Amino acid sequence: MSITLKPKQTALIQELMADGSFQNADEVLQVALVLLAAERKAHLEWLDKTRHKINEGIAALDRGGKVDSETFVNGLLNQLQRAKQS
Repeated sequence: MSITLKPKQTALIQELMADGSFQNADEVLQVALVLLAAERKAHLEWLDKTRHKINEGIAALDRGGKVDSETFVNGLLNQLQRAKQS
């Protein structure tokens, strides 16, 4: 596979190698891909948990439970903010 890096990407890789953080570009890309995979996994787990909570809420409504929409939406927004920060 062949990739073309943008100038800013090339500069960042060179900076990371120059300060001794990495020996070569391959190391930089390997770490970047590991971090990307971890972030993606965390996002998918959060998405799965959120879907599960939504389904639980729908089931509760189907059983006659009540949900204050403002509280519900604020709770989701708070969870989203926490997920973005972590």
